[in-house]
Amino acid sequence: MRVKILFFGSTAQLTGTRTLETTLSEPVSAIDMIKQLHAEYPNLKGHNLLFAVNEEYVPENTLLNNGDELAIFTPVSGG
Repeated sequence: MRVKILFFGSTAQLTGTRTLETTLSEPVSAIDMIKQLHAEYPNLKGHNLLFAVNEEYVPENTLLNNGDELAIFTPVSGG
């Protein structure tokens, strides 16, 4: 199954990319996908991350399915 991963804000800076595609042999959760990405992008470790699947905020245990788009970003604060 194929999943497109989008990085926004500081996650794009930490990974040096804004998008990548990956092929998975089985559905995984958003947090499990992050754990896999830590091997290639260790700078992501230790950051509070939020997730959206197909443009909707989701909890980290949400399973990814074929064709999903996973957006990864850090919380934004402002006033």
